[in-house]
Amino acid sequence: MTTDGPARDEFRDIEFDSAGTRCAARHLPATSVALDGPAGRPVVVMAHGFAGTMDSGLAPFARRFAAAGLDAFLFDYRGFGLSGGTPRQTVDVAAQLADYRAAVAAAGRLPGVDPRRVVLWGVSLSGGHVLRVAAGRDDVAAVVALTPLVDGLAAARHAMAFHGTDETLRWTATALRAQIGRIAALRGAPAVTIPVVGKPGDVAALTVEGCYEGYLSIAGPTWVNEVDAGIAIELARMRRPRRAGPLPCPALVQIADFDRSAPPRAAAKAAFRVRAQVRHYPCDHFDVWPGRDWFDAAAGHQVRFLTRALAARG
Repeated sequence: MTTDGPARDEFRDIEFDSAGTRCAARHLPATSVALDGPAGRPVVVMAHGFAGTMDSGLAPFARRFAAAGLDAFLFDYRGFGLSGGTPRQTVDVAAQLADYRAAVAAAGRLPGVDPRRVVLWGVSLSGGHVLRVAAGRDDVAAVVALTPLVDGLAAARHAMAFHGTDETLRWTATALRAQIGRIAALRGAPAVTIPVVGKPGDVAALTVEGCYEGYLSIAGPTWVNEVDAGIAIELARMRRPRRAGPLPCPALVQIADFDRSAPPRAAAKAAFRVRAQVRHYPCDHFDVWPGRDWFDAAAGHQVRFLTRALAARG
């Protein structure tokens, strides 16, 4: 389990409301004035990916941003980590998009922050979310999508290429049973859950070789290895509109070319549609995280991209 989570003496715990649900966040003020402008400092809003929590590997990225002159605002989606909301450990894409928009509003109200220089940062599943949230907004200064999962069906097909037939059938049966369980949950029955990550051959959402070790290497103290088993059907409904045009702000999409969790081809197509700057890394999904070979390169590219984008915006 990682020990690089936000230290209490540098991150400030705060809360914000999202459609009546209490969401937990942590604020790290900038430690440089390099990007200060007449209206204040820029702020980067950061959310984790699939079933992740803000204390799981986000702090090292946030510290890089603070040193460059950005405030960092990390938060947990409803039902995960320190945030409220029920059911727990359930990924609801529409609800997470609403939480992200509420987090942007909350970050823009921080003392000393310029609400028109907000950066959206997402990884994996939230890397797809930020492309959606940024569309049509004029208060977003830049977007960073790290190894984004942008298309649920493409991700399902991609995962099947790395699993045997028996494992795929077990996973499909579990997902269907979970949908029945969701109906039963309305009458008070417990939800059907599975581990977020497991080893090859296990029944879990992510079982590609290396996923188990990769996820646990960044897992923070509030992370729970459990998710609603209906996640497969939920993600299958997640598709980026094919006619989506360029974003109204600069965007950086970072693709792991050998990613076995978030299909790199789908990420490249999405990057082309939004006219994003693209960086490629010859590695797998978790190799861009702190402590791994490509973290310094990925974080460095983010800082340089944001320094240029925010200086121009300021």
